[in-house]
Amino acid sequence: MKVTGYRVLRTFREWGRPIGDVNGHIASGITEESVVLVDTDAGITGVGTGHVADLARLFPAIDGEDPRAVTALYDRMLARVFKAGHAGATFGSIGAFDMALWDIKAKAAGEPLWRLLGARDRFVTGYASGLDIALSDDELAGFYAEMADLGFSSGKLKGGVDLDADRRRLHIIRDAMGRNSRRPAVMFDANESWNLKQAVRYVSELERDIDLTWVEEPLRRWDADGHARLTRSIRAAVATGENLTGLEQFRPLMDAGGVDVVQVGCTWGVTHFLRVAMLAHGRDLPISPVGVTANQAVAHAAVAVPNHLSAEVQDLGSPFGLHIDQQFADGGIVLGDTPGHGVSVDEAAIAEAGERGGSWLVGAGPHVRPDRAGLRLVPESDRHDLPGSTEGRG
Repeated sequence: MKVTGYRVLRTFREWGRPIGDVNGHIASGITEESVVLVDTDAGITGVGTGHVADLARLFPAIDGEDPRAVTALYDRMLARVFKAGHAGATFGSIGAFDMALWDIKAKAAGEPLWRLLGARDRFVTGYASGLDIALSDDELAGFYAEMADLGFSSGKLKGGVDLDADRRRLHIIRDAMGRNSRRPAVMFDANESWNLKQAVRYVSELERDIDLTWVEEPLRRWDADGHARLTRSIRAAVATGENLTGLEQFRPLMDAGGVDVVQVGCTWGVTHFLRVAMLAHGRDLPISPVGVTANQAVAHAAVAVPNHLSAEVQDLGSPFGLHIDQQFADGGIVLGDTPGHGVSVDEAAIAEAGERGGSWLVGAGPHVRPDRAGLRLVPESDRHDLPGSTEGRG
């Protein structure tokens, strides 16, 4: 079997609510989603999602290769770009190809990816995450009540600007999740918006009356020493790592003792997740994938590692034109038996939507920053059109 080419489709996801964090939000609740299809001469097509900006530069590393040699091809892609730098969108493009290659490998074996990777159980323990900084208190309560109906007993709040509001909203989440547990897990995500002293003061105030399970991305991702000092200064665990790209970026953080819960961004792919999970396991640290609802393949990998703690569940739907073989129940994700990672694509429907010229995104994108007086929303009229599909090299 050989890789013969790839294609890129652009579709959209309707979240049904504003989404974002302290760095900005999308008022329309509509985001663009990119899908990468990797074709083979055996008629098997693999599906990847996420970043697509650097696919053309990476593709020669896998062109004509047997896609089942996934980890070797992952290293070939890294080797092709490491001199110029492999972080950011380049690392995300590696991740998109990596997901597609794992999908092909599992489809060729006739097995769901979770079983191919050696998992015994198809259930992925999860926590609810509303990307909720732009939600009103009532909307916040409604989202977490819906997640509680599905058995979730832990939830995460986005915040970091207004201490009194964050304290109030953490209680809303705790009350909702408390339907399913006497000790619900409540997490807080500052999305790298503080310095060390700000983090210590802010979290210490929250901990006066909230038992935080973890505080997430409290400092800039590269501040290993600051994270180490912070985790010694607060009761909550420190969770971080979702924006780190490569094992070399995790080692300083772990060596400094600056992380209690190691997080991995699902958009970076399956191979990256597996390698970071083993690095963390060697230090007796738990692993937690971020954003599995947009990058389903990593959910299959999560149940195949011994130190998985809980996966972030942000949405119960799927992008337009995509079907995901999974269910949400008992506070987590129940993976299906479809060979591969369970994502099927209706290319005709996506192409038709693009031809109709649908306006999918707000013009200002995700960078609508909250101010001290409240959240500024982008006017619904401020939109622009996006293409429905593009052809990749191949």
